[in-house]
Amino acid sequence: MKMEKDKGKEIDVSSPISAEEEEDTDDKQLPSFPSVRFSSRNASSKYDFVKVKVWLGDNADHYYVLSRFLLSRMLTVTKIPNHVAIKIALELKKLLIDNSLLDVSQSDLEANLFKLMERRGYGEEYINRYKMMTKFHHQRVPLVILVCGTACVGKSTIATQLAQRLNLPNVLQTDMVYELLRTSTDAPLASTPVWARDFNSSEELITEFCRECRVVRKGLGGDLKKAMKDGKPIIIEGIHLDPSIYLVEDENKTPSAVNTGNKEINPVSAEMDDNTAINTQSINVGSGDEPSSDPKILSSNEGVNDDIVDAVSNSMSSVGLNGNIIEHKDASLPEVQIEKITVSKEKSGPKPIIVPIVLKMAEFDHKALLEEWISSRTFIEKCPDQDHDKLIANLKTIQDYLCSFTSQGLTVVNVSATTFPQTLDWLHGYLLQCIEQGTSLGSHENVTQVAAK
Repeated sequence: MKMEKDKGKEIDVSSPISAEEEEDTDDKQLPSFPSVRFSSRNASSKYDFVKVKVWLGDNADHYYVLSRFLLSRMLTVTKIPNHVAIKIALELKKLLIDNSLLDVSQSDLEANLFKLMERRGYGEEYINRYKMMTKFHHQRVPLVILVCGTACVGKSTIATQLAQRLNLPNVLQTDMVYELLRTSTDAPLASTPVWARDFNSSEELITEFCRECRVVRKGLGGDLKKAMKDGKPIIIEGIHLDPSIYLVEDENKTPSAVNTGNKEINPVSAEMDDNTAINTQSINVGSGDEPSSDPKILSSNEGVNDDIVDAVSNSMSSVGLNGNIIEHKDASLPEVQIEKITVSKEKSGPKPIIVPIVLKMAEFDHKALLEEWISSRTFIEKCPDQDHDKLIANLKTIQDYLCSFTSQGLTVVNVSATTFPQTLDWLHGYLLQCIEQGTSLGSHENVTQVAAK
């Protein structure tokens, strides 16, 4: 086999290929190809027409075809800028083809990739991240990222951007689940948002909000079971995410989180050290250590028709309404309960990593955005008689409740339009730390989430 002949061969990458030379090398080094000039818009190269087989395993009995696009996406996960990742991926494929290495082992591919990364100034730190993410995907560790917060704090934008940076294909929106459950089942969900209704007290508002969150949680059951079974990472974003539902460890049925203090995170001033330890601890809720919310909230699921909600949840997963999950198979895990993410004790493999994040904004800026959003014609048609100040006050009450779980390890991140890139970059590094911690704990550790500040 040709792969055996080329095995162990590394390429001399000491001569850098400048950006100006890339188009010229396309024409000079492969004269057998037609002389076709590709525009920079489609970012194509004639090297893309040559297949490089990457062989896996000790016996090289399986292979995949190297993809520049997928490789560059993997590099961006390590925090290498996208334009640099694209160049590194192209350089690697050029080197392999120019040296007639059309069959190469995975280890040789990575050895040459790491040399190219080091040559561009992305050394050990980035290489370790690449290895860590490779291990993460190889172990198929379930990853659930929860992006919580009220309206107009940037949940959808943050979730989408993080999905692109971390190369995660599935982003689920609780708003869609809420509407589908409301219109397709007899679930007790109103057409008017919970924060746009009249309540006698803040406690009554929070009780109703938590009840609706549990109904939505039930609707997400199919996708969560599939993620736990197949080890597929997902991001869930929306207002109907109650942290108390997810900060629960199945075996002890107590919140399990990382506690590093009660301070909120300002990504502009916070510095992420890759060597920072993330310490885990369990918080016992059995003897008066409950959060300040009403205990009834934690068990309220009245009026929910489980059979119908389960059917809708399964149908949502099968047709891909909640994201890019197209195929649905019967899950082998026990049924996910409404109060928690269930992890089967008999199930072997790594424990899931659950990272809850709450987004908030400075009160003045948030109020300005909310007033503009509430004044929109679409929303006014739904609740024309409501006072704007009352609506904003209800949203603030919900936001305060979401931020009250900092003592259980929940991360609260301050979002600002002027510092959005820094916030996104901090969250990227923070999630990489959570993934690293989760994969290093191994498959036998008793952990259901990693969350730190």
